[in-house]
Amino acid sequence: MITICIPIYNFNVSPLIRELSRQAKSVAVPYQIVIIDDYSFEEFKKNNKAVCEKETYIQLDKNIGRAKIRNLFLTYSTFDNLLFLDCDSLIISDNFISTYIDIIKQESYQVVCGGRVYAKNKPDRNKMLRWKYGIEKESQPANIRNRFSNKSLMTNNFMIRKKILEQIHFDERITGYGHEDTLFGYQLKKAGITVKHINNSVLNGDIEDNKEYLIKTENAVKNLIPILSYVNNDTDFINDVTLLRFYNKVVSTKLTTPFHICFICLKPIVKYLLSRGYINLWMFDFYKLGIFIENKRRFNKNP
Repeated sequence: MITICIPIYNFNVSPLIRELSRQAKSVAVPYQIVIIDDYSFEEFKKNNKAVCEKETYIQLDKNIGRAKIRNLFLTYSTFDNLLFLDCDSLIISDNFISTYIDIIKQESYQVVCGGRVYAKNKPDRNKMLRWKYGIEKESQPANIRNRFSNKSLMTNNFMIRKKILEQIHFDERITGYGHEDTLFGYQLKKAGITVKHINNSVLNGDIEDNKEYLIKTENAVKNLIPILSYVNNDTDFINDVTLLRFYNKVVSTKLTTPFHICFICLKPIVKYLLSRGYINLWMFDFYKLGIFIENKRRFNKNP
């Protein structure tokens, strides 16, 4: 009935696997847990070995990235319903698996997204950026996410019919971190497949520190530049990505150069404040837009 798909990279998944196995057994339906390790460090492989080897467990001999590894689960999955979970997910509901099983039994879904939440208690200042962004931008109830259903797809906790993923793959040209889920949601929309959102969240169990999250954010912003060429600068895709909409407004008002000059002057202090945990999300948006303009200019000179 259900294959639970968990890509791993440098994380201890033992608690997650044990809880998923417990819940799957309790609902008494055919299930399979497939774990693919994307070339983690040996210490993580050693820690995960005991619990992972009880399931379908594959260790890759090189890192292939977040898009390609999700497509790879098609090779090892037995059942027609694929539930994808990030390895840092924490299960917070005793009915997590049974909720997805109920959806499967309705036989009407195509893609369903459960959502993500963050701990309510503030972390230390050195992890404030990821936490605040997650609380304000990602921890949304299903009724809010369903307003822009495909745009709101987050691949850390979603279920998809196998035949759909066979038809619409994650774009394997995206090898670095960021926006592979944005592009996948757009591709589903173009194919006429609407994502359904439900309240079946997992807790984000690994909040990066500010400096690490800034690096990941910069990589994600840079990924948008080649992705734009993949979609032929489609207006629908641009309208689905807030950063790209802001960029188009700056371009249309001929303020790109003044903004870039302003960003060059302010970048060191903005980056310092964000990395030190003095967080304002408007400042974070300014930083992302500046990074995009900076790299878009480089790309235009040397495509």
